[in-house]
Amino acid sequence: MSEDPAQRALEGKAVTYTGLGGTEVIKVVERQVRPPAANEVRIEVKAAAVNPTDLLLRDPNFRLNQTVERPGLLVPGMDLAGVVESVGPGVSRLRRGEQVMAVVLPRRPDGGAYARHVVVPAASVVRIPDGTSLARASTLPMNGLTALLSLELAALERGQTLAVSGGAGLLAHYAIAAAKRQGIRVVADAKAKERSLVESYGADVVVERGPDFAGAIRKELPDGVDAALDAAVLGEKIFGAIRDGGVYIPVRGWGDTPSERGIQIKPVFVHTVVERTEWLEQIRDLVTAGHIKPLVAGEYAPEQAGDAQNALAAGGLRGRVVIIF
Repeated sequence: MSEDPAQRALEGKAVTYTGLGGTEVIKVVERQVRPPAANEVRIEVKAAAVNPTDLLLRDPNFRLNQTVERPGLLVPGMDLAGVVESVGPGVSRLRRGEQVMAVVLPRRPDGGAYARHVVVPAASVVRIPDGTSLARASTLPMNGLTALLSLELAALERGQTLAVSGGAGLLAHYAIAAAKRQGIRVVADAKAKERSLVESYGADVVVERGPDFAGAIRKELPDGVDAALDAAVLGEKIFGAIRDGGVYIPVRGWGDTPSERGIQIKPVFVHTVVERTEWLEQIRDLVTAGHIKPLVAGEYAPEQAGDAQNALAAGGLRGRVVIIF
């Protein structure tokens, strides 16, 4: 009688951080991955997307790195796509051999997505969109959840207006597409050469990207917007675009800078929604319907993880670079 694959540990590559610092702290190791427990799946990772959060996890100046305990070897990465290798007890929605995408939290004991095999709560895993490659699917989960959480925090009604900074970026793309499905009017910024791209995302109004985001918004919408998603991390400079009592949504937390004119500051903490299965399915459905077009800006081997992160840090990418296992 053959051994149940779900009951054995597996060996495989993982990209790790040996500490805080530059790309010199990145090291590829062989590690053992445990079997899935109840309500978990083990995924054979084919692609892991590289996100700004991955760079922050090794940044000595990032505030959370000074206050949050971290494993000795941290495996970064929040997005992945691959094949279900085995399932734990209680999992019936997913089956071995299915192509899936998932979101994971790097600071957990099992680590993040930059690994050949990863154990993930089943609630954080869904099948990839039809007709989408595993590499493209790996770019969807974290930014998709961030977009949907931002809209939940904004709590806008049909016909109200959302401003999105960094309009040509991946997060903005997902947020604009999701907002339009909810009947929300969207205004976003873009460089002149990317105006048509942002319009293709579904933005109703596109203003030229520049140093005065708030001024550009007020020129088009004198009363201001009801909420603003700050994908470009402009900070308090965006307040001027928001009406009195509106909502400001930062994507990298918030310090103690006060708001003005009754503006509500509602930071996005995506780690709170990584098991919102219905949201992951909604992201998949937006891709299947053609409202979101996931893009891969480059593919790298695990040993080139530093190069992949440098490409992201250099900026100007449309889509995500991914690590291919």
